Amino acid sequence: MRNLTCIVCPIGCSLDVEEDASATDSLSVTGNRCPRGEVYAREEIRAPKRVVTATCRIEGGAEHSVRRIPVKTSSPCPREKIPALLRDIYETAVSLPIKAGDVVLAGWNGGEINVVATRTLD
Repeated sequence: MRNLTCIVCPIGCSLDVEEDASATDSLSVTGNRCPRGEVYAREEIRAPKRVVTATCRIEGGAEHSVRRIPVKTSSPCPREKIPALLRDIYETAVSLPIKAGDVVLAGWNGGEINVVATRTLD
């Protein structure tokens, strides 16, 4: 049995997840107060994903008071792909000016994951 805390809403239900060894894809989820908790638990066990936050270099950063800009993914990234995503983010340099929400890396790895700036810098 695994214990998780649901992070979908502010309630933070304590979820108990039990995997049925006789069935290949059978999970029993208890402790959720809404259906979203069960969906969260199933995804967290089978295919965990995370929103990734990092910083990206600024081109000509030595000329500015700030050398890096904070960025994040626009949607969750599969956990096993996070190291490759971070490597690509750290190799990327952006030009100023940049606004919060501007796409820094579009469609990363041929997918739906965009990396966007989270701060405006002129």
